[in-house]
Amino acid sequence: MTDELFMRQALDQAHNAWALGEVPVGAVVVKDGQVIATGFNQPIGNHDPTAHAEIMALRAAASILGNYRLPGCELYVTLEPCAMCSGAMMHARLNRVVFGASDPKTGVCGSVLNLFEQSKLNHHTGVVGGVLGEECGALLREFFAERRRAAMLRGRVVDSEHGGE
Repeated sequence: MTDELFMRQALDQAHNAWALGEVPVGAVVVKDGQVIATGFNQPIGNHDPTAHAEIMALRAAASILGNYRLPGCELYVTLEPCAMCSGAMMHARLNRVVFGASDPKTGVCGSVLNLFEQSKLNHHTGVVGGVLGEECGALLREFFAERRRAAMLRGRVVDSEHGGE
């Protein structure tokens, strides 16, 4: 039940990303049962390829706690983390990562590979996947469907301006 509560807060953050035209992924960092930091995708607006929701939340949490290590913290994110974000989570020494929708193209919590299961790495973060997975996945599908519809409409407008449809 607690995982769902925090994932709903991550979904709220994902809506912030959508409002800015970013892929709707949101994240929250929790310590001792309290949200201490939030983040949402901002790579387009920030012109920063590292501005994924997880990284934004980790940066905020580290700043708030005054430490780049985040022991005792958990991160909730609406989409299975990529390699970059997973690496940052391990360096931050998170206790646990909870994600919603799986990402079959870039997810490294089991979809493409499981970075967190690599025994040679020096820190092992617990992973739980699929929390509100359908809701998280539906948000992403709706976002991309809307973008495809808008692109098709733009194409029709362009075609009609040139005498065709």
